[in-house]
Amino acid sequence: MRIRINREHCQGHTMCAMVAPDLFNLDDEDGHAYVDSPDVPVALRDKARQGASACPERAITVEE
Repeated sequence: MRIRINREHCQGHTMCAMVAPDLFNLDDEDGHAYVDSPDVPVALRDKARQGASACPERAITVEE
């Protein structure tokens, strides 16, 4: 599984990082989300889906 964040759509609501802080990081300058690696460990796959679902802008794509 891989996750992608469309930085143009991300508005910095931080919902993804609240749901899955082990996956989603926040930029110090603008609060927009980013990931260190698009590859999601098996143990965090449910959290990746939950983080994507929590995004009000639908800026996160989960590729199974």
